[in-house]
Amino acid sequence: MATPQSTSSSTFELCSQLLEPNLSTDERQDQILLCIANSLDDTNVGINTFFLIYAASLVFYMQAGFAMLCAGSVRMKNLQNTMLKNLLDACGASLGFYTVGYAFAWGGRSSDDEGTTFIGTENFFLMDVEQKAFWLFQFAFAATSATIVAGTLAERCQMLAYLLYSTALTAFIYPIIVHAIWNKMGFLSSYSANPLLGVGVVDFAGCLVVHTTGGLTALIAAFVLGPRKGRFYYDGDRKRCANTFPGHSVALKVLGVLILWFGWYGFNTGSVYYITSKNQAALAQNAAVNTTLAAAGGTISALLAKAWLAERETGEAMFSLVDALMGCLSGLVSITGGCAYVESWAAIIIGVISGLLYLAGSRLMIRLGVDDAVDAIPVHMFCGIWGSIAVGLFAVPQYLELSHEEVSSAGLFYSNGNLLACQLIGILFVVGWVSILMLPFFAILHYMGWLRADSLEEIVGLDISYHGAHQVDTDNESSNQEEERLYYERKDQQRQNKKRNKFRRRLLMMDLSMSGRNAVTDSRNNISDGSRRNSGNRPAENAENPGNGLGRMIGVEESDEGMVSHITVQGRDGIIDDTR
Repeated sequence: MATPQSTSSSTFELCSQLLEPNLSTDERQDQILLCIANSLDDTNVGINTFFLIYAASLVFYMQAGFAMLCAGSVRMKNLQNTMLKNLLDACGASLGFYTVGYAFAWGGRSSDDEGTTFIGTENFFLMDVEQKAFWLFQFAFAATSATIVAGTLAERCQMLAYLLYSTALTAFIYPIIVHAIWNKMGFLSSYSANPLLGVGVVDFAGCLVVHTTGGLTALIAAFVLGPRKGRFYYDGDRKRCANTFPGHSVALKVLGVLILWFGWYGFNTGSVYYITSKNQAALAQNAAVNTTLAAAGGTISALLAKAWLAERETGEAMFSLVDALMGCLSGLVSITGGCAYVESWAAIIIGVISGLLYLAGSRLMIRLGVDDAVDAIPVHMFCGIWGSIAVGLFAVPQYLELSHEEVSSAGLFYSNGNLLACQLIGILFVVGWVSILMLPFFAILHYMGWLRADSLEEIVGLDISYHGAHQVDTDNESSNQEEERLYYERKDQQRQNKKRNKFRRRLLMMDLSMSGRNAVTDSRNNISDGSRRNSGNRPAENAENPGNGLGRMIGVEESDEGMVSHITVQGRDGIIDDTR
């Protein structure tokens, strides 16, 4: 029997019109009930698909929040460079997650196998993926994990390094963590047929999977990359002190945080994946309420604690807007893991502690000499770890039962400590996996010279060196003009040296081809003598050894611009002059 497509009449009327003739009363009733059931199934699929697309849109809109937050936190001379990197996060994440990332993370989740796997092996390039809205939602999460690092490395990271790290994180590092914790085939998953310690790792919306992964990657990258020029100095007692590099717009910071708060409702409530079930609807609304309360708790605690610290240190209480904003984000990060599973009062406690933890973490980064331009490390890594631990403390059994078939353990305040133990194991896994892979990754980039921008480019601003933009700081315009002049002089000198080195390499290859391999050392000496010291034709110091080739170079002359203009070669048939 067909399913009714029109909505101009009631479902019962449409199903009655589709009945086959000559049916008995019982058969007619069965056919009508079947038709109505099919109609409801189609409606549920449409509602759930729209819900997932809408939630994915909110999560993706968080990219705008991160962009505004980074824009307000950096200096004007690095604004365009920072914005481009935020844009490339979304582009790189989409390609990496489309090709292999989704397959590594979610491949095999539809299988009936009750075993565990370390990595997915299906659905590459979205092959055989029916629910593509689910891919869209997960892609938005992957992009969020990658963009966390953007602000930390702002104002000093090369573009190539950023592209390489962003692709590696979203295509391999992050998907393995997703597979282990969220995929039912993962060895740490709470949805596994045989979960770890009977409960597995519980991370409802990515407190550990997304934020701890991104925050730890940011810490490793900042450690290898080093601080911005002039960020730290030592006082007379050899104590490390930090210079403040205020961003150019606090208003953009406020806008960015409010956009992130708005997008977080899609981040947390969307993690139920579908909304037509009564249980999932209950989890979604609990997640939305707890998201709000935790953000408020983090904001207030960070604001008041910073005012108290300022009063103790300076004698006058100061209310810091920036610290209040970061406290808000800290509360949002910390509630992400258990937003659907904790009570409202617990959400407030989690948020309050996260605001205090942010302040402590920010000061610790300064003491360790780690330069974080947007404080992403204390917000995402420290509060992400705290949020994962909080699940092991405050998770309510009744809420866990709404999304898990069997619940053998809950938060420590309600049950035994198995869930808390699983959360700690999950934290150790994420820290170990990210550290083992990303530390050598960034170390290799640093060794190759691909990680950090040139020191002069960093001083004048990456907008000039990478994008040709001219930004004027009205408070220090003369200083910027002098820095730009030095920068362009240096670039001109580099171009001249590049041309000179190109001709020197040509001379070396010419000498090798004429003299043979036995005269390699002499050739280098000849070039050095001719190009560095010769104002006219100078014979080579070792001309008595003509080598085994067709001839050898005995003189090189440079023009006033440093270019090779005349070459003298001793050949078998005499001296050959070659004017370039």
